Amino acid sequence: MFAVIKTGGRQYRVVPDDVLEVGKIEGEVGSIIQLNEVLLVGGDTPVLGIPTVAGASVAVEVLDHKRGPKVIAFKKRRRKNSRRKRGYRDEITVLRISEILTDGAKPTKGPRPKREKVAKEPAKEADAA
Repeated sequence: MFAVIKTGGRQYRVVPDDVLEVGKIEGEVGSIIQLNEVLLVGGDTPVLGIPTVAGASVAVEVLDHKRGPKVIAFKKRRRKNSRRKRGYRDEITVLRISEILTDGAKPTKGPRPKREKVAKEPAKEADAA
């Protein structure tokens, strides 16, 4: 099953367990939020929304908030000593699709537990030398 969602003026085709970067969405890292603008729910019998599918939503887990790559707009007018340099970085939210819901259902899955980092043990060969 897949869905086409709209967020931040863009459309994304998503399936469960996809990770995608979208424009900034309010939400704490590790929380589950619902995106209600579902344009299409596909599968054996696709359902096309006019403009959105009634009762359909996509549950997503917020993984991270970060900033995108730097974009520099540089304008120069030759022989006039006129230069303008302007930089910009977009705010990005990283999401993981947890489930695609239909008929007004609520999310059943919670956020995934975080992996704990395992500390590496010092090498024993270096101590013997």
